[in-house]
Amino acid sequence: MRVPLIPGLAALAEQADGYLLDLWGVIHDGVVAYAGAGETLRAIRAAGKRTLLLSNAPRRGATLVEQLSRLGLPRHLYDEVLSSGDAVHLELERRSDPFFADLGRRLYHMGPERDTSVFDGLDYRSVGIDEADFIVNTGPVDLEETIAEYQPVLDRAIARRLPMVCANPDHVVMRQGRAIMCAGAIASHYQAMGGRVAMRGKPDPAIYTVALERLGCAADRVLAVGDALHTDVKGANAAGLRAVFVTQGIHAAELGIEPGAEPEPARLAEVVAAHGEIPLAAMATFRW
Repeated sequence: MRVPLIPGLAALAEQADGYLLDLWGVIHDGVVAYAGAGETLRAIRAAGKRTLLLSNAPRRGATLVEQLSRLGLPRHLYDEVLSSGDAVHLELERRSDPFFADLGRRLYHMGPERDTSVFDGLDYRSVGIDEADFIVNTGPVDLEETIAEYQPVLDRAIARRLPMVCANPDHVVMRQGRAIMCAGAIASHYQAMGGRVAMRGKPDPAIYTVALERLGCAADRVLAVGDALHTDVKGANAAGLRAVFVTQGIHAAELGIEPGAEPEPARLAEVVAAHGEIPLAAMATFRW
């Protein structure tokens, strides 16, 4: 199995009218924007292509716009923004999915205060775990926390058979070169305990339907760019899109490279095969 290594997105420009761009691991590392990210966004726009930033962030898209501005990436550099937090907010509002339709109105928020935009403004009341009808999981409060620290409340939730809504399917992200646990890891553990979990975000095909509607491009003319084989590439493949795998993110150590370095083709093929998700191409960093 050979995955072509390309120098940048320009190599595939004739195949795309639009791009679904992951944020964490592609455009920034949670603290700073990657070198060249702004220039790449400008080049995509200059080439007449559309962009949608598609993130598994457990908060609304407006907060992501504010964060990107602080990182030196102003709003005019991209067209649309969609987060897993947006998708959860929409489901909590519509309650059309059977899982969400059965939820009560009292929620226990498992996550930091900065993520309450997922349910703010909706007809729900945030309560303690012993009064809750369900859990909204947006991830750890502190970057140093582990699943073990959540075990007591998860045990209580299992005892009460509480369903869980996970607003970020990611298990881990790389922050300044360090792995940080995400909501998906807690949700997966809760499932293993026997808990019922609904997730929204990559790789769930539903979020790609919304993303394509907002992007306004035909699916066969869209490239999904991301650093996670199990979410970005898997999700794109399941939605019938083609994916470009950025190797500087969470798989860098697995590929045996420093972030930003180009992996050996044989090792790249091994890692991709091990995860079972095949991208159209790979590139070392997000660049045009």
